[in-house]
Amino acid sequence: MFIMGKGGAVLVAEEQYRVIMEKIKLMLDDMKFGSITLIVQDGKVIQLEKNEKVRLK
Repeated sequence: MFIMGKGGAVLVAEEQYRVIMEKIKLMLDDMKFGSITLIVQDGKVIQLEKNEKVRLK
């Protein structure tokens, strides 16, 4: 959702970007091996997927 007028859309986009980056950081902090996939629709991130590998020695 974007708020139009006087830079409102930019503020909402920046807040969404901040939230996405924070979620990615939390995922990375908890993972040793694996991948994080961003699912994008209409130019917006709509889903994050975490695929973690457990390596046995």
